[in-house]
Amino acid sequence: MAIQFILASASPRRLQLLQQIGIAPDQTISADIDETSRMAELPDKYALRMAEAKASVIAKKYPDAIVLAADTVVAAGRRILPKAEDEATARKCLKLLSGRRHRVYTAVCVNKKSRVVMTAVRFNRLDDKTIDRYIASGEWRGKAGGYAIQGLAESFIPWISGSYSNVVGLPLAETAHLLKVSGFAW
Repeated sequence: MAIQFILASASPRRLQLLQQIGIAPDQTISADIDETSRMAELPDKYALRMAEAKASVIAKKYPDAIVLAADTVVAAGRRILPKAEDEATARKCLKLLSGRRHRVYTAVCVNKKSRVVMTAVRFNRLDDKTIDRYIASGEWRGKAGGYAIQGLAESFIPWISGSYSNVVGLPLAETAHLLKVSGFAW
């Protein structure tokens, strides 16, 4: 009997990225966890704690499955930017990122094996009209840091250093490696 593979995420982007490299999970299940950051918690440590907590919740329900969980964080310095759920939050994030470099961390956890990947991203300076246009697109909804690199916001970004798929939400090379060492064959 084949081992079941579960993606512990409700993110359509993570599912699409896995499919891009020929991987289709048997199930996608969102892990319901408290995602509150701790006082003075560093962005990379937060992402790792979230990914491992998500994986743990699902692995307890499916102990014989291979479980993949991930968490992506956009950070300006030591500051963790929120997922933009409203226009005011998205606008605040975009103004903060405008004209500066920031980091995107994604922690990936596969059956207790974890890895954190960091990508540096530079934004052009964004004027109010550009921010207004982006806000009107709605593309920012639910996105860490208030933007999606795989859409209109790519026009704001003249430079990245690191994994592009990490900024989208799942570093594919590292994820494929973790799956392979966990015994997942595709």
